[in-house]
Amino acid sequence: MKRKLVTVLMGGPDAEREVSIQSGTAVANALEQSNKYEVRKIVLDTPSAKDIEIIQADVIFPVLHGPFGEGGPLQKLLEDAGKIFVGADSQSSSVAMDKIATKQIAVELEIKTPEWCVISEDTPCTIEPPLVLKPINDGSSYDVALCFTKKEIEVALERLLQNRTDVLAEKYVGGRELTVGIIGKKLLPIIEIIPPKDIKTYDYEAKYEREDTRFIIAPQLPNNSCNKTATTLYNHMGIRDIARVDFILNESGAWLLEINTMPGFTNHSLIPMAARHIGVEMPELCSSLVEFASSRRVKC
Repeated sequence: MKRKLVTVLMGGPDAEREVSIQSGTAVANALEQSNKYEVRKIVLDTPSAKDIEIIQADVIFPVLHGPFGEGGPLQKLLEDAGKIFVGADSQSSSVAMDKIATKQIAVELEIKTPEWCVISEDTPCTIEPPLVLKPINDGSSYDVALCFTKKEIEVALERLLQNRTDVLAEKYVGGRELTVGIIGKKLLPIIEIIPPKDIKTYDYEAKYEREDTRFIIAPQLPNNSCNKTATTLYNHMGIRDIARVDFILNESGAWLLEINTMPGFTNHSLIPMAARHIGVEMPELCSSLVEFASSRRVKC
């Protein structure tokens, strides 16, 4: 029987390009190890519609992170070219990448999310510190600043607004940092993230460069509504195949931070870590995602 051709896309123009290449390489290696597929790898820059049209594949696995690769534009190119691909469609991807749109949906669903405002050169901050400044549509904790004073806010904004027209300010909520992975319709074990003591937040360094970030899989949690909230948001937003939903948990309950529609697959990444805890190694994990996408071919 002829094996399916799976083409793994990685790279892209976003700030997370190097992380994407690490993730994509790991996915391609895992699919090769499964011995189920013919696997090809393509490292993208900013592809045109023609570039996407000529890609040969039964299923495309786009392992890109950031506004272009994860936030809808790439997904729209794939849809327009009639490609079958892993992950959320362009509309769901666009909404999930936009942290403000996600928070607005959370409010509609009566899901707790920290108070926020949008800051630009002409729009001042309306939230008192402590607060977190972050890009509206980026991931991997790029350009995130935790500010405890107004002076820290001023300094951080001067840096962040050099390359962005606006920034999301979010009231700092203390508590335990948790993440919930979803594969298909299956919830993975919750992971609690404990950054090194000299790092205030789970930032890019803690995610990808440090070896002393601690992870507790399936921790004991009081007041845990994370699983229910993650499932509600995933279903309401029409996300498919895979997601990771991030929370802060404290005495008031679970506070939604964001949802990611193409989480990382590096050796530091949380979805593979949670899957491994229940006996699902990377070849099986990545194969299941390919099969979810492949099953949609029948419906088209």
